[in-house]
Amino acid sequence: MDHFRIGVLTSGADCPGSNAVIRATVASAHTLGWEVLGFIDGYEGLLFPKNYKPLTLENTEGITALGGTILGTTSKGHFVTESDSGEKIQIPQRIIDEAKKTVLELGLQALICIGGDKTLRAAEQLFENGVPVVGVPKTIDNDLPATAWTFGFDSAVHCVVDALDRLRTTAASHKRVMVLQVMGRHSGWIALYGGFAGGADVILIPEIPFTYESLCAHVKKRMSSGAASTLIVVGEEAAPKGAEVSTVRSVTTGEVHVGGIGVRVAQEIMERTELETRTVVLGHLQRGGAPSMTDRILGIRFGVGAVQLIQEKKFGYMVSYLNYQTGAVTIKEAIDQVKYVPPDCQVVMTAKAVGISFGV
Repeated sequence: MDHFRIGVLTSGADCPGSNAVIRATVASAHTLGWEVLGFIDGYEGLLFPKNYKPLTLENTEGITALGGTILGTTSKGHFVTESDSGEKIQIPQRIIDEAKKTVLELGLQALICIGGDKTLRAAEQLFENGVPVVGVPKTIDNDLPATAWTFGFDSAVHCVVDALDRLRTTAASHKRVMVLQVMGRHSGWIALYGGFAGGADVILIPEIPFTYESLCAHVKKRMSSGAASTLIVVGEEAAPKGAEVSTVRSVTTGEVHVGGIGVRVAQEIMERTELETRTVVLGHLQRGGAPSMTDRILGIRFGVGAVQLIQEKKFGYMVSYLNYQTGAVTIKEAIDQVKYVPPDCQVVMTAKAVGISFGV
């Protein structure tokens, strides 16, 4: 294949494993004689005055083990494709045209866009306007149905498990109930896998609405039977039957966002059982730190897969992972869908079989 120059960017929320994708992209492109440019702070790097840097084997050496992204990222700016209320937004045509002009001026034969649903939606809009793009799915939530696994998810679950291991000892020492609120917009994969692996006694996820009556009855039964503590994992969009998802207002930006369910669950437990209860919000700790072995390997495979899609001129496609193999699906097929936890899936059924309650 003739000499190519390609671009790569990371957009949306940071995620362990992004640097593994970048390194693999550079390394596999290098074997083909391609040049790689990395755009700074996501799609914003495509706009005037253009912010990018050459990526080489030398300046990407060792980054696979690093969390975050060496290119920086943003979920704000000119390429927002969804409002805070969830309404889909079309990127202004002048922004699309300016980004396309940058691609042409720099002689890019392809642009690899690493990100979640909103990032991929922007990539699809660029593709529809003639920009040769390839997508790489990136989300700790593992909620994209077009791929069985996304890098970052395993690292986030490890963080939840570590937190539960630590909370167990302090909860047992004081005979307390501990409520751990974890991330996971719209879906409960992090709460389910983290709670399951970490030995939680109760797991509350958005897909299975709970009742405080059932939850508190389970907690009281455990403590009255001599349990030293009770550990509860709650996904940030979990909600009681018939209730709205809990939200809080940021004290710094004034924006309203999902959150607060952990505190509400703890308050209800204390009021209904008189048991001492504490809340821990794990928050952005789940996004930080070095990626796990699984996320490093998956990121590397995705980076190589993206370069292969460019070789095959399969633009408008996203790398996917199905049946233990990397493959590809169209970006249009991948976006605007959410992979929810099936309430009767085998992991949920197995958790119930070992006595874990889902608050129902």
